[in-house]
Amino acid sequence: MMFEVDMIYYVNDQNIDNRVLNRAKQIVEEGGIVACPTDTNFSIFCSPLSKRGIEKLKKLKGNNDSFTFTLFCYSISQISDYAELNNRNFKYIKHYTPGPFVFILPTLQSTEKKINMKRKEIGVRITESTIVIELLKTLENPLFGITASKEMSNSNWWDTVFADEHLFEFGWELEDIIDLDIIIDNDNGIEHSKILSTVVDLTKDEVVVLREGFYPFIE
Repeated sequence: MMFEVDMIYYVNDQNIDNRVLNRAKQIVEEGGIVACPTDTNFSIFCSPLSKRGIEKLKKLKGNNDSFTFTLFCYSISQISDYAELNNRNFKYIKHYTPGPFVFILPTLQSTEKKINMKRKEIGVRITESTIVIELLKTLENPLFGITASKEMSNSNWWDTVFADEHLFEFGWELEDIIDLDIIIDNDNGIEHSKILSTVVDLTKDEVVVLREGFYPFIE
């Protein structure tokens, strides 16, 4: 069951209407961008296969070339199609996902063609959000994502104070974001969390926590 108000689709996240998922799939495959709640905050997504979608996300981030998108996947197996996974990194990702963690990993040589950009490293995430996971499964491809905020072009590392002041609690608050095509939100009317993910760099021998989010990373 679902109902639509303007550009927002309200869904039961335990039984998401396939019409909504297929509509979102069509939009991102045609170069559009979609907003959904994750287990930390609202995020905005595009297809890595769409240069048009990538340009839209870059525009929202102020065309800051130093900013990199997070690659949202629905499984560790899907992550392994894009990034190198040794035994140590597999262990950490298996333990901490799905959940509010982004892991920086070395990319595979073949990844550049899959994501329309050249990257030696990539941040990957498996969220607990049912909406995002079901959309990923419908697409059969990962999504690039950025955190939706009232100051998305802010290039500084965001902290808890920033999250409290600038992230969104309800889907309708995102309606004025430029180029956003649709918003998918829960139909229960409950406000969403406004927290940040923990970012962990696994590209070197030493594990480095780049940002301590709401949930700590413990080796």
